Amino acid sequence: MGDAPRPAVLIINCGSSSVKFALIGVRGEVLILSGLAERLGSPEAGMTWKIGAERAARPLPDADLVTALHEMIGILPGDVQVVAVGHRVVHGAEEFSRSVRIEAAVLAAIERCNDLAPLHNPANLAGIRAAQKVFPTIPQVAVFDTAFHQTLPERAYLYPVPYDWYQTDRVRRYGFHGTSHRYVASEAARRLGRPLESLGLITAHLGNGCSATAIEGGHSVDTTMGISPLEGLVMGTRSGDVDPSLHEYMAARRGWSLERIMRALNRESGLLGLSGVSNDMRTLTEAAASGNARAQLAIDVFSYRLAKSICGLSAALSRLDAIVFTGGIGENNKLVRLRTAEHLKVLGVALDPARNETNGAPPTGLISRDGTLTCLVVPTNEELMIARETLSVLSS
Repeated sequence: MGDAPRPAVLIINCGSSSVKFALIGVRGEVLILSGLAERLGSPEAGMTWKIGAERAARPLPDADLVTALHEMIGILPGDVQVVAVGHRVVHGAEEFSRSVRIEAAVLAAIERCNDLAPLHNPANLAGIRAAQKVFPTIPQVAVFDTAFHQTLPERAYLYPVPYDWYQTDRVRRYGFHGTSHRYVASEAARRLGRPLESLGLITAHLGNGCSATAIEGGHSVDTTMGISPLEGLVMGTRSGDVDPSLHEYMAARRGWSLERIMRALNRESGLLGLSGVSNDMRTLTEAAASGNARAQLAIDVFSYRLAKSICGLSAALSRLDAIVFTGGIGENNKLVRLRTAEHLKVLGVALDPARNETNGAPPTGLISRDGTLTCLVVPTNEELMIARETLSVLSS
C-alpha cells in the first residue's frame, strides 16, 4: 500500500479579477504551494505558482473564477488531499466576531456587509461560491479581516457623529488587517518567551495598505483603519487621515464629483501622491538616496504619521511592552523604521543600528537597543493564520 495522502488546507483570497491561493499542510504547517490567477475574464488571464523552489506559469485566456480554481486543482501535488478551504473575507461588520463555517445564513450575512466594502466583499463572495462549486463536499470557513477588532471598546470604535448614524447606518470604526495583527502579536509573544495575555503591544502592518493596532492581553483595543481601509496611516496610494471638509473644498475648487474625489484619495494619494514617483517604498528609498526631494518628503511624512499614530495608540494600553513591525515595508525597510523611531523617543524607543540593518537579530527579530523599549521585526503570515483558524473552527 502507498503512503496516505498529506492533508492540507487550501487558502483562497479573491479579488475582483484575481485570486491568490495557498496550500498549507496540516502536519507541520508547511507551505506546499502558493500562487496567483489574475486578469480573470480577459484575454490576458493567467496563473503563476510556486511549489518549493520551482516556479511555473500558464495562460488562461478569458478564464473565470471557477475555471481558474479547476486549473489550480490540476497543479496540486498528487500526494495532497484538500480537507478544508479557508476564505479571507474583508468585512464582517458587527455580524462576525470570529471565523465561521460557511453555510447559507453566513453567505447572506456577508452579503449584507457589501455596502461597507463594495470593492472587496462581492469579490470574496464570488470566490466562496466558485470554491463551493469546485469543492462541493469539502468544508469551507470564512475568516474576517474585521473580526479581530470586534473587541474594541465603544470609546475606540464610535465616531463623534450623530449616534443614530451608528444605530441605523452602522457607522463606526471596524479596523482591518486583523489576521495579520493577530498572527504577529502571538508570534512576538512566542519570540519573547512571554504569555500573550501578559503583554501590551502595538503592531504596525506596513505594506501598500497600512494599519497599526494596540493589543492588550491578546485583544485588539484600538486600531487606525476605520469604517473602511482608507482611514489612518499614509499608504501606497491611499491618503489615510485627512480633514473631512476636503471633499467639499475640492468639489468647489475643481468641480469634482464625490466619486472623483474618492478615487483620488484611494488611488492617487499616499506615497504616490506625495512623491509623484511611485507607491512602492523600495522605489522611493532608491530615489531618495539619489537626491529626489519629493521621494524623501513622502518617506518623512509616512514615518512621522506612523510614529504619531503609535503614540496615540499607546493611550489605549495600560502598559507598552513592545512595538512590532510587519508587512513588506515593516519587515524590509530599515530607513522607515529608523525615521519612525526618531519620532518615538518620548516612548523610550532607540534602535540598534546593526540590528535594524539586518531587519532584526535572530531569533527574536529584535531591532532596539538593550535597555530601551523593545522593538521587533516579525514577518507576517496571514495564510498560516487563516489555515489555523479554519482548522480551529472545524475542530470545534
